[in-house]
Amino acid sequence: MAHFFLSETLGDAQGEPAVGSTVSLTGAEAKHAVTVSRVRPGETLLLGDGAGLVLGVSVLSADPAELTARVDSVRRTRPAAPRIVLVQALAKGDRDELAVQAATELGIDGVVPWAASRSVSRWEGAKIAKGQARWAAIVREASKQSIRPWLPTVSPLTSTKQLAALAGSTRMLLLEPSAADRLTTIGQPAENLDIVLVVGPEGGIAPSELDILERAGATRVRLGDTVLRTSTAGPAAVAILNAALGRW
Repeated sequence: MAHFFLSETLGDAQGEPAVGSTVSLTGAEAKHAVTVSRVRPGETLLLGDGAGLVLGVSVLSADPAELTARVDSVRRTRPAAPRIVLVQALAKGDRDELAVQAATELGIDGVVPWAASRSVSRWEGAKIAKGQARWAAIVREASKQSIRPWLPTVSPLTSTKQLAALAGSTRMLLLEPSAADRLTTIGQPAENLDIVLVVGPEGGIAPSELDILERAGATRVRLGDTVLRTSTAGPAAVAILNAALGRW
């Protein structure tokens, strides 16, 4: 089963599909399955709804408009607790997108685009909705690639002031190379608070932003003795937390 497709309509009013029932895939996912992946009747696939449900299915018919399949297995996965959320500062080129893609494959539960003061890239006007949609598409494709039962959320563009408000109800960790504490020494958050990783743009998080977020309850941490790019710091931190939280 090399292919995994997402459809938010796999379930129905009576609950999840049962083994032996028939489900269908429509829209862009069906078109991609049939015309790009060249799925044919008789093949086995995995279908998910992005909310914990994954079906093992056998394809009955394959048309670009609709793919139908018989349900062979049903698996329901609980959401992760605590959640790990990546706050990724906008960065030039595609470095922020690379970070989002890798972090999704590694198991991030939510992504927050951040308009940091040092961000060279800017989302303004129509670019705000376009940028969020682009990140959502990256998250969706990365989730399919890694066969993730839960589709990470992509929040609207966030300001430093909004991040400060978030720090009060989460375990917010600021990835800062000059921090005294290492991420590997940070214990698990109390009461399963969401862990929020904040990654700055090129040049790092500005001192004024560090002060604002620390006053709101965030903690500075570092990954090691070297300085990582904005595209690699978040995914590296996610990998460390996966091990610390027993996800890996």
